[in-house]
Amino acid sequence: MSSLKVLITGGSGLLGQYLNIEFSKHFEILTLYNSTEGNVNLFKNRLVDITDFHKMKSIFEEFKPNVVFHTAGISNVQLANTISSYEVYNINVNATENIAKLCDTYKARLFYTSTDLIYAGYRGSMLKEEAKLVPLSLYAETKLMGELKIQQTFDNYVILRTALLFGFGLRQRNNFFQHMVNDLKCGKVVNLFTDQFRTPLSLLEASSISVDLVKSEIFNQIINFGGSERISRYEMGKKVCEFGKIDKQLLNPTTMEQIPGIPIVADVSMDTSKLKSFGIKLLPFEESLQNVLFQFK
Repeated sequence: MSSLKVLITGGSGLLGQYLNIEFSKHFEILTLYNSTEGNVNLFKNRLVDITDFHKMKSIFEEFKPNVVFHTAGISNVQLANTISSYEVYNINVNATENIAKLCDTYKARLFYTSTDLIYAGYRGSMLKEEAKLVPLSLYAETKLMGELKIQQTFDNYVILRTALLFGFGLRQRNNFFQHMVNDLKCGKVVNLFTDQFRTPLSLLEASSISVDLVKSEIFNQIINFGGSERISRYEMGKKVCEFGKIDKQLLNPTTMEQIPGIPIVADVSMDTSKLKSFGIKLLPFEESLQNVLFQFK
């Protein structure tokens, strides 16, 4: 096992729980959570509000992390619209800035999970890191502001612009993919976008790649953190039906305009050449999907 000490924020979250499992195989970890426990009770953990600077500082002083993997935050577009903008800003921006300052003080490298939704979704496909940024939701806006606060603080960071993550949530966590698969298995009709394109990355692959990135010496980088292929949710649903021998008639092709209250982000599929340039190998989408379905068969 590596001698690296890794502090994980958002350890009970969708990605965080996968990171707990994979990181604990390679590093000494301390995983933080704020509400639901998820699987953190299987690892060294702390209950903490990341907006509490003094408590976060005491954790840094005690644990002395070499690396911080910051996934905590308001990470859902719809949820961000149901609570006060102040709270979203405080968690996604102020807390991120304070964590960056603590990383700078205690000489820890910071990995920050941002989002593909900060890109201008009308500009075309396979966007590079230098593409135009036009966040259309409070969630995406505050994630971009988090990026900027980190860059203004120090240069020992890796910003991961994270694609749509798919797979099965672990304890007390779920996502669109899990709802889709469960509904299809129950014979329910599922509405899926045909007109939004992204480069989805499985939770299994994301956590495995994260281990490799932490082991690397990469810093001062912004990296598109996504899969290898451009695909819509409807196309994803068809593949799930194909592999799971489910009736494709249960898929209802839907456009974004038919769903009120969501930002119209047509195409934030990302070019992942930079990620691959660091020696990261991405699986074809079908293989990645099969791995997910096989693990939770």
